[in-house]
Amino acid sequence: MGHPAAISFLAPAKLNISLEVFGIRPDGYHEIRSVMVPVSLYDEVTVEAIPEGIFVECDAPDVPTDEANTCHRAASLFREGPGLPGGVRIRIKKGIPSQAGLGGGSSDAAATLKGLCSVTGRVPPQADLLAMAARVGADVPFFTLGSAALVEGFGEIVTPIPWKVPFHAVIVLPAFGLSTREGYERLRRGPMEAPPKGGIPSFRDLSGLAAIVRNDFEEAWAPVRPEIGRIKGELLAAGALAAGLSGSGSAVFGLFASGEDASEANRRMLGNAGLGPGMRCYVARSIP
Repeated sequence: MGHPAAISFLAPAKLNISLEVFGIRPDGYHEIRSVMVPVSLYDEVTVEAIPEGIFVECDAPDVPTDEANTCHRAASLFREGPGLPGGVRIRIKKGIPSQAGLGGGSSDAAATLKGLCSVTGRVPPQADLLAMAARVGADVPFFTLGSAALVEGFGEIVTPIPWKVPFHAVIVLPAFGLSTREGYERLRRGPMEAPPKGGIPSFRDLSGLAAIVRNDFEEAWAPVRPEIGRIKGELLAAGALAAGLSGSGSAVFGLFASGEDASEANRRMLGNAGLGPGMRCYVARSIP
């Protein structure tokens, strides 16, 4: 059988239910430990085989389309590894906001790797694919795996978590983005060899999941972005079981047991003029 000339994927966003940031490794990366879950907020990525070259197109003007783009990097590494018999055109339709801590660029890169496997028929072993993903970016291995996971190291160690606790979320995006680099600088973590050991988490119900919601970046941004704390407070007042920052920000999420509860909280957040102009809200659900 032949391979498709083009294929499209929905690339989901993620939420960091928990995110601990430890010290700086000898290679310059920070050690992290995070429970990450994909959610139903998507970009769409189309990978098309063409005679030669690597080209990226995107409908969002703030997303680079040159070698700085994560999809471009993924295609370049795929060409070095499994190999491209020709070229590739990658088209991205954005639905996940940028600079939000929701992993849109990383998810797009993982979708690109998946698409390249399909259009070339060259499918590396999973260990090689995950190693390639880690070279693209810290969150790309998680999206390549494609399920809820405990993510460790700088993001390259991904352990699946059996997910039996579905939830809905209201994701609130303030009218500002946040720099991941600045967030790490503000945390002021020192050098370390290895973080303390932690086990693989398991959850029996949503209250157990809500109990672990935490994000070390909140302490980094608290002095300069008090809006994050206010949004968390409003989500809790709207009925969220827990609320927290995703990634290095700026998106803040609240966890809800049902779509009806989440939709009602979303309406309340949108009607809250005190949270400032330019705020956007999304309702999403966890992806099994």
